[in-house]
Amino acid sequence: MRTPVSTYRLQIRPGFTLQDAAQTVPYLKSLGVDWIYLSPILTAERGSDHGYDVTDPSAIDPDRGGADGLLAASAAAREAGMGVLVDIVPNHVGVATPAQNPWWWSLLKEGQQSRYAQAFDVDWDFGGGRVRIPVLGDDSDVDALEIKDGELRYYDHRFPLAEGTYTAGDSTADDPREVHDRQHYELIGWRRADTDLNYRRFFAVNSLAGIRVEIPEVFDEAHAEVVRWFREGLVDGLRIDHPDGLADPEGYLHRLREATGGSYLLIEKILEPGEALPAGFECEGTTGYDALADVDRVFVDAAGQGPLDALDAELRGGAADYEDMIRGTKRRITDGILHSEMLRLARLVPAAAGLGQEAAADALSEIIAAFPVYRSYLPEGADVLKEACELAVRRRPELEGAVGVLLPLLLDAQAELGMRFQQTSGMVMAKGVEDTAFFRYTRLGTLTEVGADPTEFAVAPEEFHTRMARRQAELPLSMTTLSTHDTKRSEDTRARISVLAELAPEWQASLQRLQKLAPLPDGPLANLLWQAVAGVWPADRDRLQSYAQKAAREAGNSTNWIDPDEAFEAKLAAAVDAAFDTPEVTAELESLVALLEPYGAANSLGAKLVQLTMPGVPDVYQGTEFWDRSLTDPDNRRPFDFGARRRALAALDAGERPASFLDEAAKLLVTSRALRLRRDRPELFTGYTPVTATGVAAAHLLAFDRGTPAAPGALTLATRLPRGLEQRGGWQDTTVELAAAMADELTGATHGPGTVAVGEILRDYPVALLVPTA
Repeated sequence: MRTPVSTYRLQIRPGFTLQDAAQTVPYLKSLGVDWIYLSPILTAERGSDHGYDVTDPSAIDPDRGGADGLLAASAAAREAGMGVLVDIVPNHVGVATPAQNPWWWSLLKEGQQSRYAQAFDVDWDFGGGRVRIPVLGDDSDVDALEIKDGELRYYDHRFPLAEGTYTAGDSTADDPREVHDRQHYELIGWRRADTDLNYRRFFAVNSLAGIRVEIPEVFDEAHAEVVRWFREGLVDGLRIDHPDGLADPEGYLHRLREATGGSYLLIEKILEPGEALPAGFECEGTTGYDALADVDRVFVDAAGQGPLDALDAELRGGAADYEDMIRGTKRRITDGILHSEMLRLARLVPAAAGLGQEAAADALSEIIAAFPVYRSYLPEGADVLKEACELAVRRRPELEGAVGVLLPLLLDAQAELGMRFQQTSGMVMAKGVEDTAFFRYTRLGTLTEVGADPTEFAVAPEEFHTRMARRQAELPLSMTTLSTHDTKRSEDTRARISVLAELAPEWQASLQRLQKLAPLPDGPLANLLWQAVAGVWPADRDRLQSYAQKAAREAGNSTNWIDPDEAFEAKLAAAVDAAFDTPEVTAELESLVALLEPYGAANSLGAKLVQLTMPGVPDVYQGTEFWDRSLTDPDNRRPFDFGARRRALAALDAGERPASFLDEAAKLLVTSRALRLRRDRPELFTGYTPVTATGVAAAHLLAFDRGTPAAPGALTLATRLPRGLEQRGGWQDTTVELAAAMADELTGATHGPGTVAVGEILRDYPVALLVPTA
């Protein structure tokens, strides 16, 4: 198996095609990257910027460069000695425009007789033999249907007509409503998706329909093009999107491993703290959110927890109870946008169990709301399921009988109820926690990131070292990351926000002034908003307005997506406008950012160097070798300038040095030197040993040696809690022991052997990357 030393994620889209990726390869090689990492490239909904709405798995998207584009990108990578990793989407396909998806079009036209009927996860009985499609304004809108060019039309929506259900060639001969009643699908009001849908979706996205890759024939057809890439030597590994949505993730990975000739596989899997990948999973690890959480927290000041908790309690009128909060947000999801999924589970409960449908759905929802992880993997995860049932009963004692009836049914992984329950729990976790609670639990935005537990405020260096040693021993080929296309805030935004834990009194005073100048009646949301604005400032108005509206609607406390509160949203928009239009607000914001900036930059460089040199396969998200201060998607998918990065790297290689560590060229220096060293000197990254400093500021240094006791390797040193270090008076007498003379890859300076002052090593930058000179 060929494995990567590092990867660089490229978002392939109509505006940046596979041919563009090919042209970028020489720069990426110079940067030090080992593999290019491509977002989904199969044919997707036209105009899709992300590619996760695949409409035809049999071909590479012509708008993304087509087959010739992949050939060009692969050839460029091969010529540079680099590998290729591609993101694929096995759980669902895009059905927003039925005519673009031949599988879905066939299903709608031919119903259960379609050759693709088995590919889609449809509860035909519940729909009366028809697929329910929630596109109408309301059910009375069937009056707006018309027949045109042999299709059923609803405004811009087009649907096929089954043979023999209309008078061909005469659009006036049939009543469109009667023709509609004869189809294998039923168009329903969009609000009914919450309760009456009968096909499995990706989360609550009606335009993404789940497919059943557990069926061998479906797997084969859905992956024929992907398998070709490996057969023809175009691709070396795959990133698997959302495996938790599959009926049998373990079986899927086994089959995929065989189909790709034993190639490198990563899964987009959220591991909760203490959770490990199932032993039977044939993959090298995850896409790195677990690593992101550890790196973030080692740069957060634990002493800030009390003051920030107190501020949060003041803003919300009482202390936040995160466990109670996520129970509520999960129930909001199970009783709201995913209630169709809960009712489908309830319909699978045998009548002999003696539970009515709503009673069964209520008990199932309470169990899912108690889940501590995204899903169980039966039989291995039986204890997780049992513990969730116990917690559900403690919360709702009146459900003891119902839960007792359901538990043995849910433990049967071979039965449809047990299997489908596993597929559903992850949906509820993602929507209830990531997409709701993370916008409500706002004491420190760094902590509410994908894959993280926001109740874990900080990680001490000793605990960080323990986790890294475990990672080196158990998941050395798992990806590490700091930013992705899905992160709520980019790495540099979080690094700046983390400084607030060191500046809690100053932050409280600044927020109070902002609330007075640009008041928001939702205190926790104001906390979230102004942290975000400070994290990305300077930023343009449209970006911040879009973020503010999305954050408020996701939180769902003062407004929401379905029925927006126009009055509240007007106040929200006015608060954002004030950052640009009210001099006092602008001045307050700029003063705050000026205070945060040097410490945030130190955190950014520290986190970047640690992530690039710690155990695992480091990924660099496109453009983040410069400062990248982004917010949640689509903000984090904005285009950027490769040319500027290419020129800056050439300048560094020509001997120019950043003016200071605040210069974004400093981040490029750290990124390029760490990536090159990992690629060119792999013998320096074979183990993991903590390095301990001595002296008054020892707690402000995070350091580790990636070699072994017998053969020292690359030595990473990073400053943590820079504000506190400054207040302490700097490094003073703090030292580290160097067993041999070592050179800093960032400055060229040589240090050691023997006792060396940390302040000497970190004179120019808050980080250093040392390598033995002999």
